[in-house]
Parts: sequence; C-alpha cells; structure tokens
Amino acid sequence: MTDDDAESGGVKGGRLAGRIALVTGASRGIGRAVAVAFAREGAHVVATARTKGGLEELDDEVRAAGGEAATLVPLDLMDGEKVDGLGPTLYQRFGRLDILIANAGVLGPLSPLGHIRDEDWRMVLEVNLTANWRLIRTLEPLLKRSDAGRAVFVTSGAAHNCSAYWGPYAVSKAGLEALVKTWAAELESTRVRANLLNPGPVRTAMRAKAFPGEDPARLPAPEELAPLFIELSEPACMANGALFTFGRKELVAR
Repeated sequence: MTDDDAESGGVKGGRLAGRIALVTGASRGIGRAVAVAFAREGAHVVATARTKGGLEELDDEVRAAGGEAATLVPLDLMDGEKVDGLGPTLYQRFGRLDILIANAGVLGPLSPLGHIRDEDWRMVLEVNLTANWRLIRTLEPLLKRSDAGRAVFVTSGAAHNCSAYWGPYAVSKAGLEALVKTWAAELESTRVRANLLNPGPVRTAMRAKAFPGEDPARLPAPEELAPLFIELSEPACMANGALFTFGRKELVAR
C-alpha cells in the first residue's frame, strides 16, 4: 500500500468531502472514471487493481483533477489471503471505510458450457463472485464504523438475459446479485447500505472484447456513469438491496 498523503480530506466542499472510498478495478474503464470523480468530489480514494503502472497513472489523473494523492493497493482478487488482509490493513491506516465500489470483474470465455475449461470457470467465479464475498467479509466491520457506510457492486444485464455462450459470466453476476441482496437484508438495522448498479453498454475494454464489431463511439463513456455512483455513495442515499440501471430514472428492484 502506497500513497503520499494518507489523510482523508480531498477537495474541500465536495459531495464526498472527507469520505474514504475503496474502488476495485480502478486502473481503467468504469473504476478509473469513478475513482477520479470521487477524488474530485473530495473523497480520499483507495484504489486497487492488478497492475501497479495502471494505478500510478490513475494517481496522476487524480492529482490533475485536483484531488489528493490516492492510496494505491496493487491487488489480484484471485489471491484470497491478500483480499482477506485488506480490512485489517485499512483499519490500521484509516480506522474506518465509508464507501466500497466493487467494480472489478472479468468477462471470461464466451463459449458453449460444455467447452469451458475448469480453470476458466474457476477464474470467472473467483473474481466476479467469491472475491466480492471476501470483500464483504473483510470490510463490513470498517463500513460499520462509518457514520453512513455505502457499498455499490457493479453487475450486468447478463445476470438476467442468460444468453447462449455467456455461461460463466452470467452465472457469476447472478450469484453476485443474490450475494449483495442477502447482505443488504443483513444490514437493514445498521447504518450501512448496499446496492447494485448495472451500467449497461459502456465504452470499455471488456465491452469491446465481448462485442468486437460494435462501434464504441456510439456508447456512453465511463465518465458518464460517475454521477450515479456518487449519488449512491452519499450518506443521503438510503436505498438498500436495490438494483439501479444506468440510463433509467426509475429504481429497478428485483
């Protein structure tokens, strides 16, 4: 874990001023856009990703946006012991966590179920589902120490479409939704709230891999989602166990 200034604070007067926010998969795409937006709104960002270089580039972008230096945590979500150690490490550093943005995920193979290799199945489930359970387990005590802990998990329409050849990804996201809604029910009597966000089609590397023939210029940029993440992370947001879909004004609850 590295940073130049571990004090919470960020940009004074922002909507997330003084909040400590952990963002997974923060080195690119939606995670990167959210991390920069949070820093601009005054949060101290704890950014995790597999690549140190990507995190350092994010930190440069955070500073350029006027935020304080981010806390950078190179982390492979398939390393269960390191994920489990995240909570105690953040407790020693900050004593609490105000926001969790569980964004990191992998697409995995797009293939008939009978052709998927054991290692690919395990990898997708480990990153998209099991790692999020580990994050809940290790970070729940820190979120409960916040005056208004907020958690947002990124899901996908694949969880409900169940399209051919999308097996591992669809199963992992369906499991994630069940996981988060179960946790939200357990949190009902606490000050912590947990919700799901389906970004829909967005201009990301994962989307390009899944739909290589699609024109990315026709899709919204990751930065366009940032306001919704901010809204769901504010203390004023009291929704719990709900599924939000980007681009829709109504709350979608299943």
